[in-house]
Amino acid sequence: MKTIRTTETMDIPEGVKIKVKAKQIEVEGPRGKLTRNFKHLNLDFELVKDPETGKLKLKIDSWFGTKKTSASIRTALTHVNNLITGVTKGYRYKMRFVYAHFPINASISNNNQSIEIRNFLGEKKVRKVGMLDGVTVTRSEKVKDELVLDGNDIELVSRSAALINQKCHVKNKDIRKFLDGIYVSEKGTAAVEE
Repeated sequence: MKTIRTTETMDIPEGVKIKVKAKQIEVEGPRGKLTRNFKHLNLDFELVKDPETGKLKLKIDSWFGTKKTSASIRTALTHVNNLITGVTKGYRYKMRFVYAHFPINASISNNNQSIEIRNFLGEKKVRKVGMLDGVTVTRSEKVKDELVLDGNDIELVSRSAALINQKCHVKNKDIRKFLDGIYVSEKGTAAVEE
């Protein structure tokens, strides 16, 4: 059965500007600007003023939608919320080196935009991983064998962490016993620790 209209709204926090133009949402905040395209979703996006408080809200409508399209409203709101968190606080992923015999060496180059991994499982091969746009990688000063990835877009930060993890993937071994690699140990916002 189709629902005639499903609507959800979301408050826009102070210091954040949102522009909506034909399912293209642009969020601007103190840390920068992020855009996201929702053309693949059959939803209507609109900025409305709350009559009681006078604050701007983002309203998303779905007309004659099935259960699946009604569920996509919440997904779109979550994506916009991630954009707002990105431009206000930013995202930080922490990765730890795990090794049993050969210590993993990593050197950060190209102005914190790429990392070179050496001596993984004692191999001579140098693994190079370039970070995606807007993501920086640094070594942690407090913790030994830890990388810190910072950025505004949660997708780019998490994909950069996945690229590092996949470069050190061990093949043809039992992963339960053979844990060597670089793994994500912590996820969160960058503004918490500052």
